Amino acid sequence: MSALTSPCHAAKPLRIQRFVDLIHTIAQQPGRFAYSIWLFTYSDLKTIIATSFGFGLLSALGAVSFGIHPSPAWTLCVQRIPLVLLWAWLNLLPFTIDNQRQPDAIMEDSINKPWRTMPCRRMTSEHAKLVMYIFYLIALGTSSQIGGLMQCVALIGLGVWYNDARGADVSCVIRNLINSAGFLCYTSGALQVELSPSQWQSFTNPEGPGLQWLAIIGAIVFTTVQTQDMSDQVGDSARGRKTLPLVIGDANARWVTAAWMVVWGLFDPWYWGWLQGNGESGILRCAGFGLAGLAGVIAIRTLFLRSVASDKRTFALWNLWLVSQYGLPVCAALRRAGGVDVAV
Repeated sequence: MSALTSPCHAAKPLRIQRFVDLIHTIAQQPGRFAYSIWLFTYSDLKTIIATSFGFGLLSALGAVSFGIHPSPAWTLCVQRIPLVLLWAWLNLLPFTIDNQRQPDAIMEDSINKPWRTMPCRRMTSEHAKLVMYIFYLIALGTSSQIGGLMQCVALIGLGVWYNDARGADVSCVIRNLINSAGFLCYTSGALQVELSPSQWQSFTNPEGPGLQWLAIIGAIVFTTVQTQDMSDQVGDSARGRKTLPLVIGDANARWVTAAWMVVWGLFDPWYWGWLQGNGESGILRCAGFGLAGLAGVIAIRTLFLRSVASDKRTFALWNLWLVSQYGLPVCAALRRAGGVDVAV
């Protein structure tokens, strides 16, 4: 076989042609392309974007609780919200494309989420792969300028493990571990975008509570993130994915999840001092018990409301509860400002 007709030389013009076709498609129907891109991330807006944004903003506002001095001005935190949302979305998009372009994922989505880009045939797998590479480069470039570069690189590695190496399919433990690590990358990256380099260094000081709080968030996600798998069991089973409810059974998975929700629902407010103190902090104690009550509601729903629709609503509540935990350091900071000791 001559050099001109070798597979290596033939593949290069083919890749170039696919890129040209992609540009032509975008130019012809930019609105359709933009909506197709949006559909890739739609399901994860509440799971990733909302939680990352919530952690970044609320942790920055409660910077005093993490030993960050001087703490960032509230006005500056608000001004950086668009950058936080941009960082989170740019790092989410290529991961979701890689996840949804896989043949098994297309089959699963045709059952669980038939409106997504790939089962609707709004984009070919080849074009999706090109778009993924382009946005990985954009995410890396953006992160190098506004912060969160280390987390961006880690998310690329986790994405390869989760999608291409099928880490999400072979074991429910590995699946939850990758999800937990991914959450930590998104949340810590969003916070780094909110903070200045010196403030971020203070947050990650091993002697402060910042890394400890991140570890707690990671443990919460690792032990309860299977809430998202309860409503997807039909599609996950068809794909051969080993999620917790499919491995240990639906009922057992619900009891495990409910138990951990009760544990974290009480532990987190206690950790930040919301369930402690004297009469002058009674309002905060009531709020702490309220958050514990929300965790209890999620636990009860998980156990007794088992339809697909109910499981989806329970997962939405789980996301709301998770973001509410990020507000605990803010109230701890307010208690410091009011001269009330905070137990951490």
